[in-house]
Amino acid sequence: MKQNIGFIGLGNLGTPIALNLIESGHTLYVYNRTSSKTKPLSEKGANVCESIAGLAKQCTTVFTMVSDDAALKSICEGEGGLLKNLEKDSVHISMSTILPETAAYLSSLHIQHGQYYLASPVFGRPEAATAKKLNYVISGEESIRRQAEPLLKDTGGLNVWDFGDSIVAANTVKLCGNFLIASALEAIGESINLANKSGIDADQMWNIFSQTLFNTPLYHNYSKIILEQKFEPAAFYMKLGLKDMNLVLQQAVTVNQSMPLAKLLQNNMKSIADSGRGNIDWSAVSTADKNK
Repeated sequence: MKQNIGFIGLGNLGTPIALNLIESGHTLYVYNRTSSKTKPLSEKGANVCESIAGLAKQCTTVFTMVSDDAALKSICEGEGGLLKNLEKDSVHISMSTILPETAAYLSSLHIQHGQYYLASPVFGRPEAATAKKLNYVISGEESIRRQAEPLLKDTGGLNVWDFGDSIVAANTVKLCGNFLIASALEAIGESINLANKSGIDADQMWNIFSQTLFNTPLYHNYSKIILEQKFEPAAFYMKLGLKDMNLVLQQAVTVNQSMPLAKLLQNNMKSIADSGRGNIDWSAVSTADKNK
């Protein structure tokens, strides 16, 4: 069933996801703090809202895709936020990478206002959204999970992975996944550096690896980027990768889990961001030693 849907957060990934919703036939209302980013959507027929409150009054389902916990809280809270302006029984589908405890906090606030919050973080780069090959992990109330699944397919979701009723589950999985991706980026980069300094053709080496041991889209895509050192324009900023490693380590403290590799990744990303390269792609994580 086609709906009036709200979408907040038109960054590198949010934009192609929102475009998929328009392509699927939904009427879309969009808001972005930087209003110029709404232009690609308005050109395709989206209705541009001047405020979050204005958007909330037009829709009973709202997707959000923002950079961090603070941004998501600011969208929800206050007189102009979603909580005060969405109708009762409205659904907020959050695709952002945030702490599990933030998901629990926001879910409780939505419940207090007679609304629903679904955790629905996404795996995939912008090109995966365009190709409709995104992977979502979802958790929250069962009826809302069932309601959201076809909409997530309309956003470009190839798969929707259900992690049950616990609102914290999906964001925990997302943090674990991003930690694994970052670890792979570091390993790819270090292997290339080791090969090059040992007089080995790293391109030839990764041609073998990508067809045998590491024959997956992640290794195909990122080994190519790292081999070519094409870290700009970024699909996912280093400063956002650092934010995610900070979240991973915060969650690790919460559950008393040691994560020395996550700490190394955090240090490398911080070194790069502090050197003024926070807007390059996070696949450059293994270049941190160039700052030393």
